[in-house]
Order: sequence, then structure tokens, then C-alpha cells
Amino acid sequence: MLIDSHCHLDDYEDLRAILAHAREAGVGKLLAIGIGEGPDTMHRALELAHAHPEIWATAGIHPQEAHRATAENLAKLEALAADPRCLAVGEIGLDYYHLDNPDIATQQAAFVAQMKIAAAAGKPITIHCRTSELAIPAAKAKYEPADAWEDLLALIAEHWTPTGLPGIMHCFSGNEEQAARSLAAGFYLSFAGNVTYPKSTIIQAVAASVPADRILVETDAPFLAPIPLRGQTNEPAFVAHTARYVAELRGITMDQLAELTTANFGALFPTSLSVSPDF
Repeated sequence: MLIDSHCHLDDYEDLRAILAHAREAGVGKLLAIGIGEGPDTMHRALELAHAHPEIWATAGIHPQEAHRATAENLAKLEALAADPRCLAVGEIGLDYYHLDNPDIATQQAAFVAQMKIAAAAGKPITIHCRTSELAIPAAKAKYEPADAWEDLLALIAEHWTPTGLPGIMHCFSGNEEQAARSLAAGFYLSFAGNVTYPKSTIIQAVAASVPADRILVETDAPFLAPIPLRGQTNEPAFVAHTARYVAELRGITMDQLAELTTANFGALFPTSLSVSPDF
């Protein structure tokens, strides 16, 4: 069985078909990311989790929406995080890529506030981190010389590592040093379809070497469809392509990769073991 450890299910017009495709591909569980289109709709993933036993959920305020991390919306997140079907808080973090994203101070304040909510709930966090390295010149001027990875890891060291709780570096796209620091901070590294892209040589090296007990696979659907489906609308079933590619990088079989990533998801989220679809 495979698990898609990060997908956005809110906007599929025919979710029933999407879930059927996932089952046919051997995907037994899905972690639906509850950011919605902003805090007003971050509850939708949890509604899906209550309606479908194979779906579990998160809830969080994406860094692009950090300016909306008001007291009211943080209180809503706190209530959602307390739900047993909500496994984690996220995706949260820092995004220094888009020009119209909130300023650095606003993003960091929202990130810290949500880490505190996750810690109080005893739930892991799932992290979004995007740097300004490939951003347009105006965005570079706005965010540099700050580095999203350095800022992220510093905030984690100060506000998260002392809790002893784990987390996921979603769609890991960093380098070997950032991977090592993430692992040392107790995080799992989750690999999405971009690991299959020819230019992703650094990500591929990390995927090949990350410890077997700290690796996950995901789609980030409907984004980042893997090769050979790049350019199509992604869906959870396509995690099989990413898993097969990562297995080849690691010199193991697809079944072995599925077994270890499923075991890792269960170790990270023990409550998810309470329901296991019958294949």
C-alpha cells in the first residue's frame, strides 16, 4: 500500500473518481492538506476526512495567507487541530518567492503562532519552504538577502525543536545540508513529483540517501505531476510514479519503498493506523 502524504483535495470536481483512481493505483491513505483558499475554508479537508475513511487531514494557514493569521482565524485553527481526524498543522512555513506574499515579519509571526498551536495540540507540523532564488527581480529585491531556509530552520530550532514533536518537510526541494539539518530537527522528508524532473539532481541525491525511516512520498496534487505525466493535472494515484522513481534511486523495489514509506507514515501519525482500507 502507498500513502500520499500531501495532497489538496478541496477543488476536484469529481472527488469520487479521484479516490477510485487512487485505490486502483494501490494508494490506501491520503493526507488532505487543509489550507483551503485561505483560513475561511481551511476546514474543508477535515470535512472530507470525516466523510471518507481513507482520508486524513491537516489544517493551517499557508504563508501566502499569513496576513490573515488573525486571532479569530488562529482560534479556528486551534479548534480544527483538536479534531482526531486532523493529524497535523500545516502546511505552514515561509515563502519568499511570490512578490505579493506578505512581508517577512508577517510570515514569521504567523509561522510561530501556528507552531505554538500545534505544540499545544501535540500534533506534528508539515512545512512549506520556498526561497527567492528563482523569483522575479522585484521579489528578489523584496525578500533578499534573507534566506527562507535559514530563517525557517532558525525559527524551528527556537520554537519547535524544544517540543520534541516531529514534522514533515513537504515537497522537499532543499540541498544536502538543509536535509541534514531538517533530519536533525526531527523531520521526515517527503518527495513529490518534482524529484522525477531531469534538472532535480540535488533533490534526487537527497532522496537516494535520506535514512529509510525518515522518507515519505506525496503528490502535492493537483500540482507537480511526475514524469511521465508532467503538465497534466496531478492526482493522488500518480504518487505511484514518484514512488517507483524514488525506489530506483535507492536501489530497492517499488514494494519495498511502499512498505517503508507506509511504515514511516504510521510511525509519524499512529492514530492513522486505526482505519486501514481493505485492498
